[in-house]
Amino acid sequence: MNNLGILIETARQAQGMTQVELAQRLGVQQASIHRYEKGTRSPDTETLTRIGEVFGWSSRFVASASRPEAAIAVDAHLRRRATARPTVWRQLEATLNMHRLHAEFLAEAVSVQSSRTIPSLDPVDATPQEAARVTRMQWRIPIGPVRDLVGWLESAGCPVIGQDMGTSRADGLSQWSADLPLVMYNTSAPVDRVRWTLAHELGHLVLHRREVPVEVEDQANAFAAEFLMPEAVIRPQLRNFTLGSALDLKQEWGVSVQALVLRAHDLGVIDHAQRTRLYKQISYRQWRIREPGSDSLAPETPRLLRAIREQMSDLGLTDDEIAEAAGFLGSSRNTLMPAPARRLHSI
Repeated sequence: MNNLGILIETARQAQGMTQVELAQRLGVQQASIHRYEKGTRSPDTETLTRIGEVFGWSSRFVASASRPEAAIAVDAHLRRRATARPTVWRQLEATLNMHRLHAEFLAEAVSVQSSRTIPSLDPVDATPQEAARVTRMQWRIPIGPVRDLVGWLESAGCPVIGQDMGTSRADGLSQWSADLPLVMYNTSAPVDRVRWTLAHELGHLVLHRREVPVEVEDQANAFAAEFLMPEAVIRPQLRNFTLGSALDLKQEWGVSVQALVLRAHDLGVIDHAQRTRLYKQISYRQWRIREPGSDSLAPETPRLLRAIREQMSDLGLTDDEIAEAAGFLGSSRNTLMPAPARRLHSI
C-alpha cells in the first residue's frame, strides 16, 4: 500500500463510505478502489481529479500526500467506552488522521510559534502523577484548578478540534505524528466530561509518545486526576465528603462529581464502602450520564485554528486561498479551520 492508497482508504473510512459507494461516486469498479488502496494500481489523472472532488482535496494536497516521504495515517489513542463499536472508533481514528494530514499541510505554509511544548516522559521513569506535576510546572499553571484547558494545550502547539462524534460512547482521540500533536474531543459531551477527556488525552501525549503499555488507559486517567485535581491542593477540600460538597467542588474544579468521588477514594479520604454508597446515590439520581451543574461550567473552546484563519484573512487571503493552504478544494470544504462568526456568510 502506497501513501496515496492509505490516503484514499483513510478518507473513505472517515466519511463512513464503503469501497462500493466510492466506486459508484467515481464511476469505476469496486475492484479498482481495492487496487488503489492496496497500491497495486494508480488512478489515472482524470480519476485522481474526481477523487479529489469527492473528498474535497486540492490538487496540491493530493500531490503532497502522494510523495513517498509524506506523512501517512497513524494509530491514535482513543478514549471510548468498551461498548463502542469497532466501526465507530475506526471512523473516528480516520477522521482524526485526515484533520492531522490537513494540519501538517497547513504547517508547510504557515509558521506557528508556540510558547510552550508538550513534555515527553517515559512512564518507566515517571509515574503519571509525577508527569502531571512536571507538565503543570513547565507550563507554569497557577496552583489550583486549571482554567481554559484548551488554551493551555493550544499554547503548546497542539491543535484541538471539537466535533460531534455522533455517539456518547466515544469521548476523544489524540495522536503524535512527527512533532505535531493533535487532540479531538466530542462536543456533545458535557463540559466536565470534555475537560476530563482533554486532560486524559494530554496524559497520552506526555506518557505514550513512543510506547503504549498495557495499562495505558489507567495511566492516562491517573495523569488527568493529578493534572486537574492536584493532591496537595484538593486533599483538604475533600474532607467530610458528600454529594452536596461534591457539587460545590465541581463548580470550583470543573470536573464531574463522579471524578471527585473517585479522587477522594484514590487519595484515601473515603473508603470503599463510602465510595459504593456514593455511586449508588449517583445512580439513583440518574447522574451517570449527565450531572447537575455541568451547564454552568465555563465551556472549553478551541481558538488556535480559527485564529490562524483570521490572521490569514487579515493578510488579504480569500476564503478559497485559505482553504487551499489547508489542502481543501474551496472554502466550503474547509472542515479544519472554522470561519470566524463575522465571515460565516461567505462560507
